[in-house]
Amino acid sequence: MSEQSDWRELQVALRTASDIAFDQEMPTGEQADVLVDALRRAQAAALALSAGPGATGCRVHPQGAVDPLHGDKEDPLPPGWGKCLLCNDRRRRAATNRRGVR
Repeated sequence: MSEQSDWRELQVALRTASDIAFDQEMPTGEQADVLVDALRRAQAAALALSAGPGATGCRVHPQGAVDPLHGDKEDPLPPGWGKCLLCNDRRRRAATNRRGVR
């Protein structure tokens, strides 16, 4: 898709989601499915408009710093950890807090 069509898709998807989310009544199961689809389309269109996932590959911190331990064979990161230094630092603090509580 072109940038212009991504922009239009984002607008349409957000309008659809907004119409359902801000209706006076709670969405039905079918409406909830449409809402989820609209939000996914909006996210995909917004990501297409962005510069991409960035060096970290992180959706939360795409332009964040890369963890210097990523790819270090002598001191590897735990399985499932990505390149994002900010997310990995949060994981490290959480693990330290869990160990300190015991």
